Amino acid sequence: MHTTDLKKLPRVELELTALGLGCSQMGGLYRATSAREVEGVFAIAWAAGVRYFDTAPYYGYTRSEHRLGAQLAERARHEFVVSTKVGRLLRPDAGVAPGDGGWANPYPFRPVYDYSYSGVMRSFEDSQQRLGLAHIDILYVHDIGTDTHGEQHAHYWQQLTTGGGFRALDELRRSGATRAVGLGVNEWQVVRDSMREFDLDCTMLAGRYTLLEQDSLAVMDECLRRGNAIVAAGPFNSGILAGNTKFNYAEAPANVVERVHALGAVCAEFNVPLPAAAMQFPLAHPAVVSCVTGTHTAAQLWQNAAWLEQPIPAALWQALRARGLLHPDAPVPA
Repeated sequence: MHTTDLKKLPRVELELTALGLGCSQMGGLYRATSAREVEGVFAIAWAAGVRYFDTAPYYGYTRSEHRLGAQLAERARHEFVVSTKVGRLLRPDAGVAPGDGGWANPYPFRPVYDYSYSGVMRSFEDSQQRLGLAHIDILYVHDIGTDTHGEQHAHYWQQLTTGGGFRALDELRRSGATRAVGLGVNEWQVVRDSMREFDLDCTMLAGRYTLLEQDSLAVMDECLRRGNAIVAAGPFNSGILAGNTKFNYAEAPANVVERVHALGAVCAEFNVPLPAAAMQFPLAHPAVVSCVTGTHTAAQLWQNAAWLEQPIPAALWQALRARGLLHPDAPVPA
């Protein structure tokens, strides 16, 4: 497998590179990222053949979109694919402080959830200006779901359905302002629910179909049947599959740590880095068109590309399945 391998979205004339760059770190996720670091990561990603870039207004409270737009301005429009998200409007707020939302140095804007028709349209237009792009290839609905919103989920779900949010996505798609629409979420259940309300072209599913967990397999298979391409984000489950102690943006519980140790032990038997197996596993599912990772540094980007291209013997996947560490029906790399 190579970072430059292309997969086409089933419903849209659009191809994504096997490796995509997630740009939350351009917004300063957990620690400040300098302009020099941003330029270095983008340059190395481009040199490695990455041509798919994902951002969101929420990342750094608009900082990521501004920074990615500046990098893309130096490239011909036909050379790259970019996605961003709707679901939050960013309102000016001088009270925003370092660390708010997990962003080291966010811009002075406060996110306000809005999945309505007008909210989606306003968010899209704002992103066009920040990115400096007349059209945006993929538009995701960001962070809809019961885990995210709790008791408020029904309210925001109504905004998206009867309130016209999905209708706005369809209008933007029909007009050509965006080529594909879908969800950008951490919850597979809302992907299932959304497909019963609206035709999705592409969904970014973060952390829910990984080497560590495959509870979403039935929904992944339904996505394949419906032509809803999956972008597998967060293949390291917040980093625990790449060497840190985080899982779902928090400290990993003991049962998760134990399972990661078991996965790592099998990988060690075959002299394969655990992160390499983690990156390659989701791409084996036929619904998946790209694996997106974020990075603070150019060196990390090079490492991710190397892990994606690391040769992995078929016997490793067989061993993981035999020891009950993979869902018995989950596809594995050839």
